[in-house]
Amino acid sequence: MRELMLGPRRFSELRASLSGISANILTQRLEGLERSGIVVRRKLPPPVPVQVYELTPWGYESEPIFQTMGRWATRSPLHDPTLSFSPVSAMLSLRTMIAPDRGDLEMTLAFRFGADRFIGRLSRDELAIERGDADAADVVFDTDPTTFAALIYGKMPFSVAEAAGSLRLSGDRSLAARFVDLFALPDKIIAAG
Repeated sequence: MRELMLGPRRFSELRASLSGISANILTQRLEGLERSGIVVRRKLPPPVPVQVYELTPWGYESEPIFQTMGRWATRSPLHDPTLSFSPVSAMLSLRTMIAPDRGDLEMTLAFRFGADRFIGRLSRDELAIERGDADAADVVFDTDPTTFAALIYGKMPFSVAEAAGSLRLSGDRSLAARFVDLFALPDKIIAAG
């Protein structure tokens, strides 16, 4: 469901984003979600008539559940923010971990993770994210999800990621820095012992 939260995906795209899952298990899960009314399967019109899976309106309503689970899971003392995760997970984490008070900061962002492209529109009320590439973005992050998490949550300096060759940042660098400052992981729980 998480991988479909930002729009329809082909089976091969889902499988590539969900490392470690077999085709049979993914097929079974998608069939179960279809039977439950959470996912629909449909064919795109020509010129590329491929089959995609998409959340139903009811399926999209589950995003707050994923956000609550994400905030809860990151509080675990065992949570490792350096583990790799999918581009969709990176984008959804932004909508989950953004500071509620953003003042009047507004911008358009492009996020490029290889072939996965997203457009973000930040306003005082929301951070809207959708699949696609922005021609005229204020800030463009061209990187991988793990480096992106290090920038956003680990506050890795842009220059360090650029020097390592894992980030190409274009656009207004001061806006990019203000954007990064909007995010923080919640405090870890203190383990009883």
